[in-house]
Amino acid sequence: MPSRTGPKTHPHHDAPDTAAAFRRLSSLPDGPERDALRDELVRAWLPMAHRLAGRFRSRGESYDDLRQVAALGLVKAVDRYDPGLGSAFESYAVPTVTGEIKRHFRDHMWTLHVPRRVQELRNRVRRATQELSQTVQGRSPTVAEIAACAGLSEDEVRTGQAAAESFSALSLDAEMPGGDGSWSLGDALGAPDPALDTVVDREAVKDRLAELPERERAILYMRFFDDMTQNSIAQELGLSQMHVSRLISRSCGRVRDQVMGDSDDA
Repeated sequence: MPSRTGPKTHPHHDAPDTAAAFRRLSSLPDGPERDALRDELVRAWLPMAHRLAGRFRSRGESYDDLRQVAALGLVKAVDRYDPGLGSAFESYAVPTVTGEIKRHFRDHMWTLHVPRRVQELRNRVRRATQELSQTVQGRSPTVAEIAACAGLSEDEVRTGQAAAESFSALSLDAEMPGGDGSWSLGDALGAPDPALDTVVDREAVKDRLAELPERERAILYMRFFDDMTQNSIAQELGLSQMHVSRLISRSCGRVRDQVMGDSDDA
């Protein structure tokens, strides 16, 4: 395939002269010959795609993955380019490949799903913050300053700043800020409250407990709320421990059967 003819025609060293090849590609029908020429064009422009991928190396994605994404964008550019429109392939391919890389970051690199509009706010806020950091000395730019620089409202700036924290997540093993290294982020997370499991049960039995005879209600209260032993209850009420045990079993069984019956009827 011919090499580039001169710097005036092709501004980059990795921009080969493929105009004739693209005209030929557009005239060929589907088949092995067209596929071979298409592959040849993709290989010829791969250095350009890799150069564009290199611009995003500092954003947390591996360079090999970025090269693959850029190559995918290049294939799309080769397939969609129409030489009959008169523009050079490079002017069409560069935004196509760059757009593919940016979509990769937007769709696959965020830890949390963030709407595209919010992602764009985050990018505008980041650029404005970087720009202001060159002029503001000894402090961080204020929300008002960032808003004026980016042409956004202060609420939009705050939304963009919050979105920046969603791009990546901390490990649960990460050290707590300001800690001595003995506590991790996972240690600060809450756990399910076992008492919540009893809420439904308590509400279910409340009305049925109220229907029990007064003495049986008192016995259940002393046993399960005052945490008294059966012997203590027996002494309190002048009953035998065996009789207290039978009353507790009978009362609990009655309440259980009534609650289960209510569930079957619901």
